[in-house]
Order: sequence, then structure tokens, then C-alpha cells
Amino acid sequence: MNEGLATVSYIGATILFVLSLGGLSNPETSRRGNLYGMIGMALAVLATIFGPRVGADGYAWIIGAMAVGGSIGIYAARTVQMTQMPELVALMHSLVGLAAALVGFASYFDPTSHLLGAEKTIHEIEIYIGILIGVVTFTGSLIAFGKLNGRIDGKPLTLPGRHWMNLAGLLVVIYFGGVFIQSPSHEQGITALVVMTVIAGLFGIHMVMAIGGADMPVVVSMLNSYSGWAAAATGFMLSNDLLIVTGALVGSSGAILSYIMCKAMNRNFISVIAGGFGTGGGTAAPKGGAAQPAGEVTPISSVETAELLREAKSVIIVPGYGMAVAQAQHTVYEITKYLREKGVNIRFGIHPVAGRMPGHMNVLLAEAKVPYDIVLEMDELNDDFPKTDVVMVIGANDIVNPAAQDDPTSPIAGMPVLEVWKAKTSIVMKRSMASGYAGVDNPLFYKENNRMLFGDAKKMLDEVLGALKAG
Repeated sequence: MNEGLATVSYIGATILFVLSLGGLSNPETSRRGNLYGMIGMALAVLATIFGPRVGADGYAWIIGAMAVGGSIGIYAARTVQMTQMPELVALMHSLVGLAAALVGFASYFDPTSHLLGAEKTIHEIEIYIGILIGVVTFTGSLIAFGKLNGRIDGKPLTLPGRHWMNLAGLLVVIYFGGVFIQSPSHEQGITALVVMTVIAGLFGIHMVMAIGGADMPVVVSMLNSYSGWAAAATGFMLSNDLLIVTGALVGSSGAILSYIMCKAMNRNFISVIAGGFGTGGGTAAPKGGAAQPAGEVTPISSVETAELLREAKSVIIVPGYGMAVAQAQHTVYEITKYLREKGVNIRFGIHPVAGRMPGHMNVLLAEAKVPYDIVLEMDELNDDFPKTDVVMVIGANDIVNPAAQDDPTSPIAGMPVLEVWKAKTSIVMKRSMASGYAGVDNPLFYKENNRMLFGDAKKMLDEVLGALKAG
């Protein structure tokens, strides 16, 4: 394949990637968006392999690497549960960062490179920045993976003077960047590169360790953006236009998504990076600070829940991470299907940060074949709660917490939430009275029109479905 044909193929792949992002912006077109992305990636890979830069002697190595990577990908796709998708995404981000760092080191020691003067300086800047972003992405994503799957405590690690530590690390990185660029030989330059790599790795670890569990959806989208910029940096190092464009697309879209997530939590990006908010899920709410609600909860049985649903004309279901853990989405679909057949107006309310990554609940509901047209965003539903007979909250906590509006001292004060307490009756499904992922107690539980359905979401929903059909 000559240079011209490879360039045309890259342009075609770029167009397909743009169409893919456009398709993924809507659940109804997401399948088509995925298809565009797969075709674009296949076209890009083929154009690269058979392009003028790869000799025939490199085919065996490329095919071998693709076979190993493809086998791992197929195994992961077949074995990873939908509930494990957030940590899988974080792990994939780490691999992008690692690839960028390794390409940077390989590019620095490339024996075929004979750049001089300004071109050499620019190339070394690309290498330095590429490795910096790649290593931060790699270590930060690994910590995010550990937090998401529970191997690392979700509580933020707030070291004293941590911001000064970060600033000092940044200054050292800038200093050694100058040393690296001015180094007359690889042997002298590698010392500066290694020092920067170690500092970047520690910064990535410290940055995500300082971010609490409540901000993890923002972290996932932020790391997605970082992985895109790492890929773009790799494109600069390899002089690959397609990789630059693709990385920029991923980086910019991830940055926009991070902004959307921050807005949904009434947070700004800097405060998320600064860390310190959120605790591990399932812990008791801290004493002091936010006002503690007073009162008693009113429990409800699965049979009584079924009776309320049977008599309701309008129902809204608000899913959260508890639904994902219990893998209750398929039973939720069966209940939805049954009630719709009985003429009940049933819809789903999705908060932008429900779950552990952006779109987590949408993915689970799509897997269960819940119709897209009844899955609505928070802003589309909040005005309808006063006209709703029953709201079922399945494993969600912080996103339905009225303290966000009523208590200015609450850690989540000002955060937009689903106003489920305005419905005629709200039913909250939880295993226990433990606080949510932000570690903040929820006054919703104590309201007069709220009922608590305790137990495993899958088991209790199966009982509700059985009672509906029996009645």
C-alpha cells in the first residue's frame, strides 16, 4: 500500500471515528456507533500494517502481538460481568498509558532516528510529555481499578501538605525536562527521564488515592481523557496523523464528559483533582458536619410493594449501583414489562453519576432490553415526581438525597438530585441502613411517604414479581 492510499484510509478511519462518537451519544444509535468504531479501527490497523512504514519482516511480530491481545480481549469480553465494567474500563485506560510510556522510551532509543537541531528538540519534548502523561495515566488508572473493585479503600488519602508535594513534584519534572532536552547523549538523558517517570508514577498514585469514592465516576471519565491525550502524544512521537487525531478525539470527549460529571455533582474539576471528598461505601455516616436526620423508618414487604405497584398509574424506577451488584436488571425488566402490559406508565430516572462510571445504569438496562424511550435523564423527569404514584429506588443513595437541597452543611449540598421524595410514595430498596458511597446519611429514609424494602435487590424484586403475577 503506497503513502497516498494509506493517507486516504486514515481519513476514512477518522470520519468513522467521528461518526462513532456521534452514535455513542444516544442509546438508540449506540450500536451503530460501535459498528462505525470497529470498522474504523479495522481500517486503521490494516492501513498501518500494509502501509509503507512496516516492512515484510515485521508482519510476524505484529500478527503475534495481535493474536495475544485479541485472545485476551475475547476472554475478557466473555468472562467480565457487566457489574465489573467500571474497573475493566479503568484497567484499559492503564494499558493505553503504559503503551504511550513504552513507545516514548522506544522512540528515544530508536537507532534509526537521526534528527538534529530544532527537530531533535521538538521530538524530545514530545517524548518527555508523552511519557509523563502515559505514566500518570498508567498508575492513576491502576489505583482507580483497585478502588472500583474494592481492593483499595475508597476513602480519600489526604496527606498533610499534599498540594505542596504535588507542586514540588511538578517543579522537579519541569527542571529535569530542561536537563533532558539539553543532554548531549542518551546515557545522560536517561537519568532525567527515569527521575521524571518515577515522579509521574507517584503523582498518578497520589492523585487518585486522594480522590474519594463519591467522585469515582468523574475519575473514570478524567482517566479516559488522559488516555486520549496519551494516545495523541504517541501519535506525535511516531509521526502518525491518525493516532494524533484519534487521541485528540478521545481526550477532548473525555474532558467534556468530565465537565458534565462535575456539573452533575455540583463540583468543579479542580476540586475533584484536589481530592478529599467521599468515603468508602457501606460505612456509617460521620458524626457532626451535616445534620443528622431524626425519626424512624417504615419498612415494607415485597407483597405490599407489589400491591402499591398494582394500584399505581404512574411509576418511576431509579436504579443505582445496588442494582448492578445484585444483577437485578433482568428482574427489573420483567416487572417493567408486566406493569406496562397492565397500562401503567412506567419510566426510569437516570442520574448522570449513578453507578461507578458514566452511563453505567444505561448499559445495564440496555443489557436487560429495557426500551430506550422510557429511560430518561434526571432533568427530563424531576418535574414529574409530584405527579407520580410510586417511585422505586433500587440501590441508589446519594443521587436521591434531599440533604443536597435542604442542608447547606452537607458534603453534597448543591448537588443536583432526583427529587423522589415528592412522589406520593417512595420505596427505597437497600440491604441495610448504611450510608451511600459518599458516606452521607439520607433523610429520605425517614420521610412519612417513604418505605424501606430491605434485602438483596434481586431476591426482593423476584418476590415482588411473583406477588404481582399471583395477584
